[in-house]
Order: sequence, then C-alpha cells, then structure tokens
Amino acid sequence: MDINALPLYDISDNPTGCCPRFNPAGWDEQDLHFKDKLFVKVTTRSIFHIPVNMGSVFPDTFKAIENANANSDNNFFVFSRDLSPWQAEHYFAVSKEISGQEMVKLTGDYLTRIFEGPYKNAPKWQKEMASYVKAQGKEMTKTYFFYTTCPKCAKYYAKNYVVVVAEIH
Repeated sequence: MDINALPLYDISDNPTGCCPRFNPAGWDEQDLHFKDKLFVKVTTRSIFHIPVNMGSVFPDTFKAIENANANSDNNFFVFSRDLSPWQAEHYFAVSKEISGQEMVKLTGDYLTRIFEGPYKNAPKWQKEMASYVKAQGKEMTKTYFFYTTCPKCAKYYAKNYVVVVAEIH
C-alpha cells in the first residue's frame, strides 16, 4: 500500500447516525506504511481497561476535527492503545494541523488483521496478532486497535469488527 494510505472506510454508509457500517474488505492482512502521518492524540481514563470518559472525549475530538475541516474523509482511522489498566491513548487520522489539539506524526510499518466479536477478546486477538507478525518474519513493537463501532452500533449491525494493527520492524 502507498505511503500514508489506508484501506477504504466508507463513512457515508451510516444508518445509525453514529458509527458508519464497517466493511472489512481490504483491511485484513494489509501492510501499512506511514511517513509523518498526522494524527490528533487524546487520552482517556479507564478502570481495568474499561473506558470511563470515552463518551465525552471522542465527541469533543470529532467536533474539533470537523470544526477545523481536518476530516480525512474516507481515510478515517482511530488507533487506540491501552497504556495501563487506567489510561488509553487514541490517535485520530486528520488531514491537517488543528490548533488547540495535541498533534503527532507517526512513521513506521504496520500489519493489520481483522477480528470480530466482543471487546473482551482483545487479549486473545493481540496474541493471535503476535503469532501472525512472527509468521511474517517480523517483530511487533506496539499493538493498536481500531474499534470500528461503538457497542450500540455493533449491536445494531450485529457485527463487532476490530482491526488490530501491529507496529513492526
């Protein structure tokens, strides 16, 4: 895949008005390559890995991105990574710098895998991802999750797709 490119994520298919319906085609077993890819970085609080303020942080971040006209359109993506049982960080792909937001640029190579099921399977998915990366002859340095829908939308769509993204070298 080209530098800074992501698989297609059609945000127009959105019958819930919340999370777009996720089409997993093109997301599984992809090689992603970023060079100074721009993201807004936010953190959320958790209690034993269960988010407690994501419901306010995410809408505020989406609003700031929209107000700055920095949407990445069909190049949308949010990386999430637990820092501890008490805190997580999230990276929102954007098209330009946004004043008042913490901006970061990611550079590196990544592999993706698609999983489907309840969020509680995340540790199992992470282990499966580590095996996949190793089978590719690579080493995983960090693991991120792209939770494609919130719990309400996952129930509505009757699918809960999660893209696991491994930073590799």
